[in-house]
Amino acid sequence: MFGGICYLLNGNMVGGEYKDSTILRLGENNANVALKLPHFKPFDITGRPMKGWVMAAQNAFKNVEDLVSWLEKAKKFVEALSPK
Repeated sequence: MFGGICYLLNGNMVGGEYKDSTILRLGENNANVALKLPHFKPFDITGRPMKGWVMAAQNAFKNVEDLVSWLEKAKKFVEALSPK
């Protein structure tokens, strides 16, 4: 899709890796929370940022539990979407 690895749930993308960043599909509310934190930025690789998505630098997560927490938020958001 974008030259990286992605993970799907019911045909919808949850997250993935692009270059040195972790991509998360969080929905607009959680994305807005993440974007206030250091090392998070909008998912924009084409010049048009995708709403509800973020890119996290490698140092965005303090530990494995922090990464898992954000992955769970992405999974919960995508579970609520219609399957493709």
